[in-house]
Amino acid sequence: NWAAVVVSRQQVWTAEESKDSDEGPGPLRGGLLPSEIAGAGSSDEEVPEEPVPSAGYSKDSESSWFRSLFVHKVDPRKDAHSNLLSKKETNHLYKIQFHNVKPECLDSYNRLAEEVLPKLHSDTGYPCELVGNWNTWYGEQDQAVHIWRFVGGYSALMESMNKLRENQEYLQFRKERSQMLHSRRNQLLLEFSFWNEPLPRPGPNIYELRTYKLKPGTMIEWGNNWARAIKHRQDNQEAVGGFFSQIGELYIVHHLWAYKDLQSREETRNAAWRKRGWDENVYYTVPLVRSMESRIMIPLKISPLQ
Repeated sequence: NWAAVVVSRQQVWTAEESKDSDEGPGPLRGGLLPSEIAGAGSSDEEVPEEPVPSAGYSKDSESSWFRSLFVHKVDPRKDAHSNLLSKKETNHLYKIQFHNVKPECLDSYNRLAEEVLPKLHSDTGYPCELVGNWNTWYGEQDQAVHIWRFVGGYSALMESMNKLRENQEYLQFRKERSQMLHSRRNQLLLEFSFWNEPLPRPGPNIYELRTYKLKPGTMIEWGNNWARAIKHRQDNQEAVGGFFSQIGELYIVHHLWAYKDLQSREETRNAAWRKRGWDENVYYTVPLVRSMESRIMIPLKISPLQ
């Protein structure tokens, strides 16, 4: 009897909440509903473990719990995360680089990148594509962010590296660039199977790179929840790409969004909260995150994402 199951589950949850209240509420307890959490943190908490219903849990939430029983989910025991979550039909590998530029050198850095990078990628035999190039506007200052796509995965990456070692213009470019940088770091990424593939788009746009550091062991759960949540963020074509790290710092997720301006960003994000189910997706994934960061970025002239 489904109703008996729900009543039983609610009684257990209510008892657990009473026990927690004696010790002080935990981070997601105290009887808060998903809609109450949404009102408290809707401006920045975009992250979509199982809710903790209370006696006042809504019928919509209850029916959503029933529906979730029948949603196809990835089984983490069957294969490596990279095979379960990534797009198998494209076999693309992505690289993201963060360059922290000396403040007095940022304009020179941009000019050099805009002069040299398009020449390198004009070679049709070079299995690497520019996805996007930006300067950080809000977030870490005096920073450049670049994303490349290697068509063919790791073999394409190695082929590109071998060609660049023989390219004198590139070697000179790296030498000049090194004089302008404080530091740089990179990660190799795969794209989530349920996200849009990042394709060139006209501007002007601003871009938001939201970076989530997940708790180890939670990537599958993150993917299962966002596979349902992404449909709530497609109305304005704001979803550009979603990636997870393979080499570099691990259990890192990057979501890339495009907006016309900051006002459009606010309106689009607020609209998501008015859609049935978005608050629950946020509620489910909050416990998976160790920390998160948002960068607002302006594209360089050469960026395919404008």
